[in-house]
Amino acid sequence: MTAPPSLTAATGTRRRRAYWQAALTLCVLVAVVCLLRRHWPVLANGAGRLAVADQGWLLVAGTAALGTWVSSALAQQGAVPQRLPGGRLVAAQLAASAANHVLPAGLGAGAVNLRFLMRCGLPVGRSASALAVKATAGVVVRIVLIGVLTAVCPGVLRLPHISVGVVGVVLAVVVLVAVLLNCPLWPRCRRALAAVLTDIRAVHARPQRAVALWGGSLAFAALHSLVLICVTQAVELPLSPARVALLYLAASSAAALLPTPGGIGSLDAALVFALTASGTTASAAASVVLGYRLLTVWLPLIPGLLVLGVLVRRKDL
Repeated sequence: MTAPPSLTAATGTRRRRAYWQAALTLCVLVAVVCLLRRHWPVLANGAGRLAVADQGWLLVAGTAALGTWVSSALAQQGAVPQRLPGGRLVAAQLAASAANHVLPAGLGAGAVNLRFLMRCGLPVGRSASALAVKATAGVVVRIVLIGVLTAVCPGVLRLPHISVGVVGVVLAVVVLVAVLLNCPLWPRCRRALAAVLTDIRAVHARPQRAVALWGGSLAFAALHSLVLICVTQAVELPLSPARVALLYLAASSAAALLPTPGGIGSLDAALVFALTASGTTASAAASVVLGYRLLTVWLPLIPGLLVLGVLVRRKDL
């Protein structure tokens, strides 16, 4: 029995998309390896500086990193009208964080959370809509925080000069959006957007869920910023906490445009660039980024993969 042509075409499209994402990720990782070889003395100096950093500040940074999973679970609960099992929800966020460093563009975390919500009894459409609600709240919170911190720290972020090329890109995006609005897929996209808006209204009809959604999203961004702030204090960088938080939010937002697993390579380069542009030496910037990555990626990676395996074995995913 042969598969329907539509199913075969959809499978081929997903496969080609996966190939392109894998190729892009491989190119980024190769570029990162080349940069590591070229700037290895700077990295080695940064690692040595991190090794003698203030352990108290690093402990606070590690505690803040643990809090990011709780805040992510809180935001996910806020995006769902039904009550979710708290312990398994937090464990799913740890597993999602580990999976996110295997697949690009947040696909790992999205797949884990989608599967978890479906196991909790939500239909696939409602589960996907809940993820979209959480992602939307996260983006809005980041934009607001960047705006507030830019007013607090004027001159840190400088708008680039608008050239003819930038105007051309903007016009191309406008044309692309206009074409998409007239394509056959637009009715389906409109229905998906309507479902997301319906879920947003349902969540905000319950004040506790709305507080969890926005409070968890705010805490998630703030705790990641706090990790970087504590690492900068540990290596005695003369940067104010507000300035470091603004640099982190701007760099992580820019790195999200390049879909690498967990932002590996793209986020590291963006953070180093942001710190060095603020007057930090290359070795100090490398030590800060190494410390941030150690606490938020490499140390939690093995426990996260173990939790992922346990959740799959227990059929919670």
